Amino acid sequence: MEIGFWIIIVFLLLYEPILGYFHYQKFKKNVEVNGNERIKYYTNTIIELWVPAAFILLLVGITDLTLKQIGLAIPKINTEVLGSWVTYIGLGLGLLYLILVLYYIIGYKFSDKIKQELLKKKEEELEKSDVSPILPITKKEKKLWTYVSLTAGVTEEIIYRGFLIFGLGYLFPNLQIMIVVLISSVLFGLAHTYQGFTKGVFRTTIFGILFSILYISLGSIIPLILFHFLLDYIVKFGEENPKEQC
Repeated sequence: MEIGFWIIIVFLLLYEPILGYFHYQKFKKNVEVNGNERIKYYTNTIIELWVPAAFILLLVGITDLTLKQIGLAIPKINTEVLGSWVTYIGLGLGLLYLILVLYYIIGYKFSDKIKQELLKKKEEELEKSDVSPILPITKKEKKLWTYVSLTAGVTEEIIYRGFLIFGLGYLFPNLQIMIVVLISSVLFGLAHTYQGFTKGVFRTTIFGILFSILYISLGSIIPLILFHFLLDYIVKFGEENPKEQC
């Protein structure tokens, strides 16, 4: 089982931070001349995310690793690991942020005011972002983006929360839990190197810390899968263009 753990960790250190970065640079050049480049990139992203996640699930099937150990369990608040203060502050922040996300998702559908507010925030964010080329434009791209979002929610929570937190604790039993949280979150941040350091690595690391606290507090990645999906799903919202391809 330890060999399998190391294979995943080395893969996470090398593949996304390095190869993922260069793949994205190539994509940015190609998307300017190839209208189908986003579809290709989305499809490859889905496959690439499922490879390590499937390997982890394979380890569950052939070793002593269990689904519960990688976070696939019924959520239940646990204050013993992090203490009451960290647990409830983390849960409170997570709940507030989830409410905000749901506010914009639901409001986008039913309120022109909220819709325009979201579009304005998105426009301001994109002006400072390196990831605008990746965002879906056509109806076909937006439809596939839903599956990209779902894939990211499921696989990244399995990999970076469920598996890594258990795996690092298993390989290094003397590490304090917050050090484990920090290492797993930094690896999560490095997987987003292609987005730049501040908007990609740093901000995603902070999200990783919050999500790790939520995971440890709940003992389950299932709520985080839904939360993660919604965070990625909302990105596809934008003005409808009648000239978009179907």
